[in-house]
Order: sequence, then structure tokens, then C-alpha cells
Amino acid sequence: MKQVTISTPFITLIVLDYGAIIQKLLIKDKYGNTINAVIGHDFPSDYTDDQIFLGACIGRYAGRISGGAFELDRETFLLHQDNGVHLHGGKEGFGKKYWTFEEVDHGNSPFVRLSYNSKHLEEGYPGNLKVSVTYRLENNQLHIIHKAITDRTTVVNLTNHSYFRLDDAPTVDNYELQLNCSHYLETDKKLLPTGKLASVKKTNYDFRNERPLKQTRLDTPFVIDTKMYIAATIRSRLSGIGMKVITNQPAMVVYTPPEIPAICFETQNYPDAPNFPEFPSSILKPEEVYENRSQFIFDLD
Repeated sequence: MKQVTISTPFITLIVLDYGAIIQKLLIKDKYGNTINAVIGHDFPSDYTDDQIFLGACIGRYAGRISGGAFELDRETFLLHQDNGVHLHGGKEGFGKKYWTFEEVDHGNSPFVRLSYNSKHLEEGYPGNLKVSVTYRLENNQLHIIHKAITDRTTVVNLTNHSYFRLDDAPTVDNYELQLNCSHYLETDKKLLPTGKLASVKKTNYDFRNERPLKQTRLDTPFVIDTKMYIAATIRSRLSGIGMKVITNQPAMVVYTPPEIPAICFETQNYPDAPNFPEFPSSILKPEEVYENRSQFIFDLD
């Protein structure tokens, strides 16, 4: 595996060619101590056995697709499924592929750009898809830009799957979370959308005002309020580190895994959008460019 490091005075980012993975994101807490703000393996080779998508680029479709299939232009495309659920691009999604380092710049706004070519019918998806992801640092900000073009009409939904950890506490209970999300996608027992957008009012999903996570655990697709500039804010009072999430995407899956003290902000389109015409379209045509632009801004109390 190849590894590239870029840095500013505030952030150091280490990226792997395998899965376009963010291995480390080093920042300083209010005491001046350096912490890795994402969960990751110390040895790159350990990622080949990873099953929870640590820091990976997720594609061709992030999230879940129901029934292991979707219809496009009157043709049905069959996908890998487990108990009727296609997850994060299939048996070997983009997070299990070797990407190519296309460009590395160590200037004032350092960046690294990787690319991957997904062939027609890879994992069952139509079209040859050319994908790139750019990680750019600007002072205290991490910008993640996913782009894709296709030679045939297809569906695309890309995201980064970093598990953010802002302190060394054994849980995320102390994290204070605020989401500019008035609605969430109702899901069934398989975490597949039912098609209903539900209000967060009077539910455990209401984080419109900042409050501690406590014992609330999430694996929830939230609909981002489009009039708001910032989609989410998370803060640890222990370390003093805060993080804001900004994106051009309509939704964000917020995930607090049961096995590790961390939280994911998967900025993306709605899960299962190919099977719900009323959801924002995930269709990409040959004359179009897919673009997911998200940024993560760190600060200290």
C-alpha cells in the first residue's frame, strides 16, 4: 500500500491508496496534545481485513439499497445482497479497491487527489464510472470533494466513512451534538427507508438545539435543512475540540457504532433513492458530473 501525508500548521492528514482511506487526521486539543481525530489502524495492511469501512471512500452507492436490485431505463440491475440488503457498494465496494494517486500538492492549501475507474457492471452497476476524491486542507479545515463521470446512465452516491473521535473517553456520551435537520428518513428493522420523512420533534432524533448524546445511539439518515449553512456541529468538552460539517448533499447518515467510541457523518444522497422516485435523484447521465463537496472545520473552546 502507498501512503501520502499532507499538513498545515493545524492539521496533518495521512491517506492510503487502498480504499482512498483517511488513516489519520492529527489535530491538537486545548492542552496542546496531538490526537488522531479519526479511528484508524496503525498498520496499513490491517485495513484489508477491516469490515466497518474505517475512513474509506464508499461507492458506487453509499448506504443501503433494498431488494438487491434497482430499475433504470426499464432495465433491472441485480446487486450483491445480504438478507435483501445491498450495503455500501456491494461485496467489494470502492473502499476495498486500490486507487491511484493522481496529484499531491504540499503548498499553502495542500491536497491529494486519487482516482478509480469502476468498470461497467462492477458489482452489478451499469456504466464505466471514472471517480476521483480530493482531500484538501485549508488551515483548520478538511475538504473532501468526490467527483464522477459515466459513459452510460447509472446511479451514484459517494461518501467518506471516517469515524470521528474527538477525545480519549471510552464513550461518546459527553459529545454535544447539534444537527440542522428537522426530519429524518423512517427506516425498518433492516435500516432500509420506508419512504416516509418523519419529523424529529419529540423524538430522540431531535438535535436541533445542541445537547449531549448521552446514551442515544444513532444509525439514522437525517434530511439536512437546505436553508442552513452548517449541517452538523459536534463538540467534546473534555478535549475542547469542536467540528462543523458543511455539505452540498441533501442528507447525512449519523452513525454511532456500538463497538467503538466514535461518530460518523456520512454526507450523501438518501439511502435507497434508486427505488424511491420521490427521493432526490441519484441518477448520473453521460453529459453530467457528479460532485459531493463536504468540509469538516475544527476549532477549540
